Amino acid sequence: MIRYILQRLFGMIVVMFLVVTIVFVIVRVTPGDPAAVMLGPDATPQDIADLRSRLGLDQSLGLQYVYYIGQLLKGDLGQSIFLNMPVTSALFDRAEPTFFLTLFSLAIASIIALPIGIYAAYRRGSFVDQAATTLAMFAASIPSFWLGLILIQFFAVRLNLFPVSGYGGPGSTFFERIYHLTLPAFALGIVSSALILRFTRASMLDVLGDDYIRTARAKGLAERRVILKHALKNALIPILTVIGLTAAVLISGAVVTETVFGLPGVGNLVVSAVLRRDYPVIQGALLVIAALYVLINFAIDMLYLLIDPRVRY
Repeated sequence: MIRYILQRLFGMIVVMFLVVTIVFVIVRVTPGDPAAVMLGPDATPQDIADLRSRLGLDQSLGLQYVYYIGQLLKGDLGQSIFLNMPVTSALFDRAEPTFFLTLFSLAIASIIALPIGIYAAYRRGSFVDQAATTLAMFAASIPSFWLGLILIQFFAVRLNLFPVSGYGGPGSTFFERIYHLTLPAFALGIVSSALILRFTRASMLDVLGDDYIRTARAKGLAERRVILKHALKNALIPILTVIGLTAAVLISGAVVTETVFGLPGVGNLVVSAVLRRDYPVIQGALLVIAALYVLINFAIDMLYLLIDPRVRY
């Protein structure tokens, strides 16, 4: 088991090193002078030279890379040009809406997908199974931002049940903020549920035909116990994998949805940084999102140890 954990930790380090290197190279090989792009067409040569010096762009590429790695090891993601504050602080200030939106969306997707996927596999070939598969394919083809606009038009504008945008005022309670996140969470959750549903159904179908399921039924066990205890437990590893990947995708996929609903999250910050050419913020956000991907995958790998003892060996 220790060897398994060490292998995963080593893989995390390798992946993050590659991500850091790729992000560093992409920003610096982009055509044009990054400092000139950041400052805009009205900047003087002296302003551009000062910014290049501040960012270390006047040094060799090797020295820039070493300095960049040193900053990251100290937890320094750089300084935002337009916000005039550390990138770490800017991301931390915007992390709460994105975190709760991701969590809420994942909960909605799982609540929708898991029961339907399990029941569709149990009733394979029935009308319920065909309807669930059709709806999953339809949901997977819907862009989340388009669904968000439809939800705004119907539930916020016509029925006036939910706010159109925003995250509540500075003194808003937790439940008020969740209330503001309801529509964007459903927009992301419904779309994300399609993949989880299809994987749940496929994974359950793989185990329902195994010998131990027939043996459990032959012993006279209740059908619910056979499905939920024996079949679902052995089908959980692929399901957990896709749920973890969905959580990671939701973090990065919240960019457009947060913009549609006017949420002050990391996604909205990234869109603003792209429009302003605030490269330190873009760079820092990419690294944080990549780190979250890696950490979520590592957490899923650790859950494998609890679910399937064979992984320990």
